[in-house]
Amino acid sequence: LAQDSARLAPRAARGGAPAAMVAVSGDGDGPADGGGVGGGNGVVPVLSDGDITFVPYKDEHDMPGIIELIEKDLSEPYSIFTYRYFINNWPDLCFLTMREGRCVGAIVCKLDVHRCRNTARGYIAMLAVQKDLRGRRIGSRLVRLCLDRMMDRGADECVLETEVTNSGALGLYRSLGFVKEKRLHKYYLNGNDAFRLKFLFKLPERFYDGGGCLGVPSEPCYVRDGEGSAPAAAAAAKEVDTTTEAAAAQVSAPLVEAKA
Repeated sequence: LAQDSARLAPRAARGGAPAAMVAVSGDGDGPADGGGVGGGNGVVPVLSDGDITFVPYKDEHDMPGIIELIEKDLSEPYSIFTYRYFINNWPDLCFLTMREGRCVGAIVCKLDVHRCRNTARGYIAMLAVQKDLRGRRIGSRLVRLCLDRMMDRGADECVLETEVTNSGALGLYRSLGFVKEKRLHKYYLNGNDAFRLKFLFKLPERFYDGGGCLGVPSEPCYVRDGEGSAPAAAAAAKEVDTTTEAAAAQVSAPLVEAKA
C-alpha cells in the first residue's frame, strides 16, 4: 500500500491523477438551482432537489461513502492515499450528493498553480453518480458547484481526463463548456486512450488574434447560472474549440510537408 501511494501521489501532484474517472451517463445539459436545509452528513446543503441534497465534504467520516461509490466504476484502482491527497488538501473542492443518508454522488477536485504557465489550474480528479440516479443532472450540478468554487478562488482554467469511449461524460462536459485539448494514448491501465478536456474561466491574451488557448489569461468568460448569458459562454467555448483545432492544423501542416 505504501508503494502504491508513492507511485500515485507524485502523478496526482503534477496534475494527472490516475484516471479522473467520470461515472456518469446522459446527465443533462446543465445544473439547476435549489435550496433547503439538512444534509445526510449533518452539513447544510448548498443545493436540494426532492429526495437528494448536495453538501460539501465535512470530515473523514464522509470518506468511506465516497470510496464505495467511486470504486464501483473505476477502470483502475486508487489507494486510500490518493483519496486523501485530494480531499485533505482541497476539502472545499469536494461535494457529495446525499439520499436517505447515503452518498449517491461525489466529485473530488483540486486547484493549484500550473508549473509551466504560472496560472491557477483546477483539476477534476473524480466524479461518480449512482447508476439508478443518472439522468437527473446530478453530475452536471456537482461540476458546476466545483467550477463556481474554483472561480471564487481565482482559477484561470480547469482540466480533466476521461476515456474516449465514455460518451456520457464527454457529452456532459461539452454541455458545460469544456473542449478537447489533446488525446492521451493508452492513458489508462486498461489500455484505453483518454481525452484531456479544458474549461476556461478567462480567455488568454491574444485569443482573438489567433493565439489559441495558451498564454496569460486576461478576459473572464465564465458566467454563473443566472448572472449572465449562457449562450454567450457557450459561444466562447465554441470559439475556443475552433481555435484549438486551427492551431493544431498549423502545427501539423509543416510536419506533413517535411514528410512529403
